[in-house]
Amino acid sequence: MPAVPPEQSADPVELAALVEHQRALLAREDEVHRVLVHVVLDGGGLAQVAEAVAGFFGGAATVTTTDGRLLSQAGSLDGVADVTDLACFDRTGRLLVEDEPVGWRDPDRGADPTRAFVRIVAGSSDLGMLGAYSPGPALSRTDVHMLERAATVAALAITKEQAVAAVEGKYRAEFLRDALAGRAGDPADVASHAASLGWRVDRPLVVVAAETDEDDSATTRSAEEVRGLQDRFVRAWTQAVRSRDTSVAVAGFSQEVVVLLPVDEDADTEAVLRPVAELARVVRGDGGGGRRTFTTGVSRLVTSPADLPRAYDEALTAVHVGRQVHGDSGLAHFDELGIYRLLALVPDSADLRRFVTESLGELATDDVPENADLRNTLSVLIDTNLNVAETARRLFFHYNTLRYRIAKLERMLGPFTTDPQLRLTLALALRVHRMKGL
Repeated sequence: MPAVPPEQSADPVELAALVEHQRALLAREDEVHRVLVHVVLDGGGLAQVAEAVAGFFGGAATVTTTDGRLLSQAGSLDGVADVTDLACFDRTGRLLVEDEPVGWRDPDRGADPTRAFVRIVAGSSDLGMLGAYSPGPALSRTDVHMLERAATVAALAITKEQAVAAVEGKYRAEFLRDALAGRAGDPADVASHAASLGWRVDRPLVVVAAETDEDDSATTRSAEEVRGLQDRFVRAWTQAVRSRDTSVAVAGFSQEVVVLLPVDEDADTEAVLRPVAELARVVRGDGGGGRRTFTTGVSRLVTSPADLPRAYDEALTAVHVGRQVHGDSGLAHFDELGIYRLLALVPDSADLRRFVTESLGELATDDVPENADLRNTLSVLIDTNLNVAETARRLFFHYNTLRYRIAKLERMLGPFTTDPQLRLTLALALRVHRMKGL
């Protein structure tokens, strides 16, 4: 047998190291397989999957929705109080999926190799993202491969949880719809049934209605896509609410989500709107993730389940009128609508447009750049009850400049400073002019 040339002979030490490395990789893969099988056989959920992944890499792990909402997390990283404090999460705790690449990261291209994300997929459905965060060592291609294996178990857990949630959600939504329609029985029965679902409705609360701005009845999207978007919208609200208080009633209907939010009985409108605005901000995730816009309406306070139908009507009114006044993505409280509630009752918007044109004349349009400025001056004058000094202060005008503008407005509109009926007409016309969609 010919001798092996010296330049082709293998270094026994290097060969032994390579064999040992391969043995360690196989042993680690076997351990990963054993742990994942154990999770499956025990019927484990996302929490168990996240714990397993965190254990694999000695760091942290997260499971998020496709748009980055945190579903589960486990483990920890040195020097980081919570994994959501990392730069890859926004201030609401949403993973910035639009900025994070999937799969192995090449450190030579500037990517952070201490974290990696893979998609959680079941058939053709994209269910979420599974992330691993290493305490220091870079995650290799082998690590990412193991993460992908864990993602298959996460897909099983998500599919199971979604099936259970769909049944529970339908039952909860039917009960809440009956309560809001006054068909759920007397107040004691409603409170008792709600308690069996883990909800508390026997306390001071407001009804919050969040309705998507897109009209699903006139959309070009497929029915399946619309259902998927609405399901994601409902899950986002449910998660945002339950992360704060699991006893708060929340359910989704066709194009809206309704929340029975507890508030202090003596809370003013600003105090009521503050937590609602925070929930809406979390649901939007600071604007990322490709979600649809929505408008939120808030009712007056109720202290008995018997008043829920009235409060629900108020919340829907706040949604629809608020959208007309402020446009899409707004937040409105029923008590803040004022005269707009009456104006929204006019069935023919052409009548309202005609009223604006007849009352404001050329100020009804922006054909001349100065018109919008003059309309604003008129609005502030009326709001201050013709207090010239206060109006000048608010508009940062010199007193004489404002006097000149008032004279010009009266030449265009009539003697509104001395005619209270004309002033009322102009005030209404200005309010109608602000309304959208007329």
